[in-house]
Amino acid sequence: MLALRPVLLVTGVLVAALGLTMLIPMCVDLLSADETHRADWSAFAIGAIIAVFTGGGAAAATWGPIERISVREGFLLTAASWLSLVVFGAIPLALGGLNLGYVDAFFEAMSGLTTTGATVVTDLDHAPPGALLWRSMLQWFGGVGIIIMAFAVLPALKVGGMQIFKTEAWDTSEKYIANATQYSLMLTQIYVFFTILCFIALWAFGMPAWDALNHAMTTVATGGFSTRDASLGAFLTVGRAPLDLIVTLFMIIGSLPFGIFLASVLRGDWPRLFTDSQIRFFITVVAGLTIIMMLRVLTIFEDVGIFTAFRLAVFNVVSVLTGTGFATTDYNAWGPFAVGFFFCIMFIGGCAGSTSCGMKIFRFQVALAALRVYSRRLAHPNGVFVARYNGRPLTDDVFVSVLSFFFVYFATFATIAALLSGLGLDTLTALSAAGSAIANVGPGLGDIIGPAGNYASLPDAAKLILAAGMLLGRLELFTILVILTPAFWRG
Repeated sequence: MLALRPVLLVTGVLVAALGLTMLIPMCVDLLSADETHRADWSAFAIGAIIAVFTGGGAAAATWGPIERISVREGFLLTAASWLSLVVFGAIPLALGGLNLGYVDAFFEAMSGLTTTGATVVTDLDHAPPGALLWRSMLQWFGGVGIIIMAFAVLPALKVGGMQIFKTEAWDTSEKYIANATQYSLMLTQIYVFFTILCFIALWAFGMPAWDALNHAMTTVATGGFSTRDASLGAFLTVGRAPLDLIVTLFMIIGSLPFGIFLASVLRGDWPRLFTDSQIRFFITVVAGLTIIMMLRVLTIFEDVGIFTAFRLAVFNVVSVLTGTGFATTDYNAWGPFAVGFFFCIMFIGGCAGSTSCGMKIFRFQVALAALRVYSRRLAHPNGVFVARYNGRPLTDDVFVSVLSFFFVYFATFATIAALLSGLGLDTLTALSAAGSAIANVGPGLGDIIGPAGNYASLPDAAKLILAAGMLLGRLELFTILVILTPAFWRG
C-alpha cells in the first residue's frame, strides 16, 4: 500500500522552508534605494505567508515519525516535492514588479529550480533586486537539491544506471530520511564553500558585490541566470579582468562529483580527484571540444589571437556542455558548424553527483564499455569479457538502465520538439528549445531563443510543455514517468 503521509510531511516541510527563504529577497526590496522596487516587498511577503501556512499545515496534519520510505514513495516524494516548490516559488514572481503572468512565473521558477536558465524576463538591468536575488536563490537551491538526490535518492531508486553510485552514497536503500540528513548537510557545506569562494574571486577581480553574489550562486549551480540582459558579457569590458575564466573554472567545479569532494575532505582521498574515471573522461571531453571550437574561432575571425580564441571557446563550450547557459557572445554568428556543434554538446552534461545537467558523462562511459564488450564477444565468441566502471564490474541491470535511459531521453526530446512544432514554432526554435529544456541548458539556437534572445515571445502552451521538459530532464526522466504508469498506483 502506497503511504502518502511521509510524502505530504516532507513536501510540506520543504514548502514551508521555501516560504521562509522568501523573507530574504523581501528584506532586499525593503532596503532598496529605488522607491518603485521597494514596493515589491509585499510580493514576497504574500508568497511567504501562502507557502508557510500551506506547507506548514500539510506538515502539521501528517506529523509523526517516519520509519522508512519505500522505493515507490521515494519516486512520489521526489516528483511531488520538486513540483510543489516550483508552484509556490512562482508566486512572488507573479505578484512582483517583473509583470509576469502566472504561466510565465511558473516557467521562470521551473527554469530556476531545475537550473535550466531559460528566461522570459526582459530588461534585467532594471529589474527589482529582490526578484533578481530570488531567481538566483532558486537556482542555488536546485543545484544543491540535485546533488543530494544524486547520492541519497537516485542510486537507491536505480534511475538510469545511478545504482553504480550506491556505494558512494552510503547504503541509503529504503532509508532515505535516516541517512540522507547527515550526508546532505556535509554536501551542502562543500557547496556553500565553493559558492563563497566563487563570490570572493568574482568580487576581487572587479565584479560589483551584488552581481558577484548572484553570479556565484548561479555559476556553482551551473544555472546561468544573470542580473544583466547581456549575461556575463556585460562585465567583460575593455581592461576588465578575465571574469569569464573565473566563471569557467567554477562551472567545471560545479560539474564534478561532489561526493568525491566529500570523500577527499573526510578521508583525505584527494587522489580520487585525478584518478576517478568519470572526472578524467569529463576533462578530456572539455579539452577536446575546446580545441575544436578554438580552431573554428581562429578560422572565422582572422584578427583574433590564440588566447582570445581560447577564452571564447572554453567559456562557451563549458557553459553549454554543463548546461549553465551563460553567454559572452552570440555564437549563432559563428556559422552553421558552431550552431550544430553547440546543439549536439548540450545533451552531454557533466558528471553524476554534480549540479550539471544533460545525460551525464558516466552514461557515455557505460555505453562505450558495453560497445567494447559486445565487439570483443563478436570477435571471440568463447571469450569471457567483463565491462568495468572505475575498476568495478558492471552488471546487466546497469546496462539495461543506461540504454533504456538513452532511448527514453531522445524519445522524449523528439516528442517535445514535435509538440512545439505543432504550436507553430519554426524547426530550429522547436528542436533547440526541446533540447535546451530536457538538457536543462537554457539558451537555445536561432534569433528567438538564442543567446541574444529569450523565451518571452513563445505561446503559453509552449512554455508549459518546456517546463514539463525541464522537470523531466532534471529528475532523470524515469523519476517522473514511472509515477504516470497505472502499475505504480496498484497495491
